[in-house]
Amino acid sequence: PLLSGISYCIASCSMILLNKVVLSSYNFNAGISLMLYQNLISVVILVALEFFSVISTEELTWKLIKVWIPVNLIFVGMLVTGMYSLKYINVAMVTILKNMTNILTAIGEIYVFRKCQNKQVWAALCMMIISAVSGGMTDLSFHLVGYTWQILNCFLTAAYSLTLRRLMDTAKQSTKSGSLNEVSMVLLNNALSIPFAVILIIVFNEWEYVYQTEVIREPMFWFFATASGLLGLAISFSSVWFLQETGPTTYSLVGSLNKIPISVAGVLLFNVPVSVENLFSIVFGLFAGIFFAKAKMSKS
Repeated sequence: PLLSGISYCIASCSMILLNKVVLSSYNFNAGISLMLYQNLISVVILVALEFFSVISTEELTWKLIKVWIPVNLIFVGMLVTGMYSLKYINVAMVTILKNMTNILTAIGEIYVFRKCQNKQVWAALCMMIISAVSGGMTDLSFHLVGYTWQILNCFLTAAYSLTLRRLMDTAKQSTKSGSLNEVSMVLLNNALSIPFAVILIIVFNEWEYVYQTEVIREPMFWFFATASGLLGLAISFSSVWFLQETGPTTYSLVGSLNKIPISVAGVLLFNVPVSVENLFSIVFGLFAGIFFAKAKMSKS
């Protein structure tokens, strides 16, 4: 359990920081293309692992694909908005604003699954709202475009988790074996996202920017982009491994605690200007995330 937890934390922290390097430090303005490249890496590796019988995945039938397309469309939107928000907002504020996803998911659970939340959960959600609002007001590097992308990302992330839960059983019924393991879901998401990404790149004329920009001629840029793609796949596997070794409650709590090193590293590595008030709102938001995880654990 300890090894799986450490693997999950390292992969998660590194993925966010590397994406920040590629998009912000290299001033790369093609988030959709970066997502396409990362997902291509994941698909190639998964297909290779299946070819050598290391993993097994469900056959991608048209029946299964039709069921999964709504989930995948939200998945693509979630990845793209996450990329663009990370380009404009510092890592610490991204982690705090992501707490808004918990609020939207909790509200969605009430209407979609008729699942009520206890008072502790709602108290934690209120703390998250206070942290997000105060964090935005005191953010010295506030960027309206970045905040807009991140708010949209929160809505899409909540929609993804809720839609995935609703379609899980339907998707299993659409497979030949009657089951759908986590590896198959990862392959489905990454493989189906490729044609949608290509369409978006053409529609937004992003291919022309990628062709002309000088940054793609820098070897270190490709090193960081490839590393982030490998880490994206590593997160998928390590999260499943960690979940199997421990359980949903421990996984949720560690996920909240994991935001602390990400926030600290983001501030230190990227020389983010932080005021005392903003630092307090970040710490308050991290505490709210931990309190939320513990409240959900006590309920379960």
